[in-house]
Amino acid sequence: MADDRKLMTRRLSIAEINALDRDGFVAAFGGVFEHSPWVAGLAWEARPFASAGALLDAMLRVVREAPKERQLELIRAHPDLGSRLAMSDVSTREQRGAGLDRLTAEEYGEMSALNRAYAEKFGFPFILAVRGKTKDEIIAAMRGRIGRSMEEERRKALDQIGRIAAFRLSDLVAEDAAPAGAATGRLTTHVLDVSKGRPAAGMRIELYRLGDGAEFRERLRDAITNADGRTDGPLLAGDGMLAGRYELLFHVGDYFRNAGADIAFLDEVPVRFRIADPDAHYHVPLLAAPGGYSAYRGS
Repeated sequence: MADDRKLMTRRLSIAEINALDRDGFVAAFGGVFEHSPWVAGLAWEARPFASAGALLDAMLRVVREAPKERQLELIRAHPDLGSRLAMSDVSTREQRGAGLDRLTAEEYGEMSALNRAYAEKFGFPFILAVRGKTKDEIIAAMRGRIGRSMEEERRKALDQIGRIAAFRLSDLVAEDAAPAGAATGRLTTHVLDVSKGRPAAGMRIELYRLGDGAEFRERLRDAITNADGRTDGPLLAGDGMLAGRYELLFHVGDYFRNAGADIAFLDEVPVRFRIADPDAHYHVPLLAAPGGYSAYRGS
């Protein structure tokens, strides 16, 4: 146990993580999901992990495949935002970073009222990955989400818990270093079928490199999403990552038609973006439904 505590004072390499027994693994990663070490205990069974991303995927799969009652337990294990009650050390740091320990009396009163109204309506606390957000953005999100349905908010809570876990895991895991001078950038994506609240498996994705003019369009990759809604590897990586304009073309119409969706509105969704730093990680998730979508740069 002394060795485990020593390991937890620094970020662990994938090799070190794969060498941990179950108790050591839970000691290191049991806090990634708030007061729910059972997630780490079950994810340990999926080792060895090829990367930090694979470790996160294993943990998210445990949550996704858990019974609904267990998922609700996980959601309810989270503290109210802006609460002055006891919470885990990592939650305290996250809320402090968003300024929630410096609320004015008026802000604290509004947030407390919103927390109460939300919990009364849904039966669980309002959950938001607050890292990188301001207190004004958090309060605005609380106001906006309280009018949604129970099922929408249950899915949203689990999505935000996944984002929180990704942030926490990045603080604990050190990716293996690349050889000196090697290119380290990569492009990845993740497609979620928000109409069913699950990854969009079997969706075709094309990747194009675009020129600054209107004519040039070079097709680079054609991929199919796996059971987790991801491609089996990066769409671009290493020396293939060049600065410039790109397009991801998601064949959402084919996906939803194959899934038997009643609405046939969207056909292809193009997401155009620019890679400025070839050594950075560009993650471009798509949230898709038969009648609409959203995309953003993730982490």
